[in-house]
Amino acid sequence: MSTTFLVIRHGESEWNAQRRWQGQADPPLTDLGRMQAHAAVEKLGTFDLLASSDLQRARSTAEIIGHRLGIELLPADSRLRETDVGEWQGLTVEEIEAAYPGYLARHERPPMFESDASVISRFTSALADLSGACPGGQVLVVAHAGVIRVMRRALGVSDPRIPNLGGCTFTLLHRPNGTDLTVGDIIELVDHGAISEAL
Repeated sequence: MSTTFLVIRHGESEWNAQRRWQGQADPPLTDLGRMQAHAAVEKLGTFDLLASSDLQRARSTAEIIGHRLGIELLPADSRLRETDVGEWQGLTVEEIEAAYPGYLARHERPPMFESDASVISRFTSALADLSGACPGGQVLVVAHAGVIRVMRRALGVSDPRIPNLGGCTFTLLHRPNGTDLTVGDIIELVDHGAISEAL
């Protein structure tokens, strides 16, 4: 028995527009972000459950999609939150480079940055609980680019930049001696150029 998850990134937030690292800060969606959520519905199929992070950029995206698809949104789950970026929260790439020269190029992180092990533990726990509530079903999860990328690296596949309303599938297979988690290719649900021109 397996459960399939389509895990997608939220729509554009105010800090996305300012190119600031968000982590677990909670800026709202922009008008463009709301348009992206509406546009994504055109590419989505049917799902048995809809879940989201408790951060408002993910929650608002999920509310728009749920309303359009007629799916009830489950209570918010903090385990689906973005990686806590510690000292980098609210900073632009230029500000990070000025304060932490060379860290980004070397893939180094500041002391308070959440570990991959922490992200993997909480995210897989959330998926396991959702799978228990929907064995053999299809679940849509609105989360964050950072956690998706951490999970992809952990599963040994590429972790390219994920655009707003992009994401990938994860499949949780239940076996007699445990579970296996596999991951699919990156998908994009919206044409960002067309939406930007419509604003």
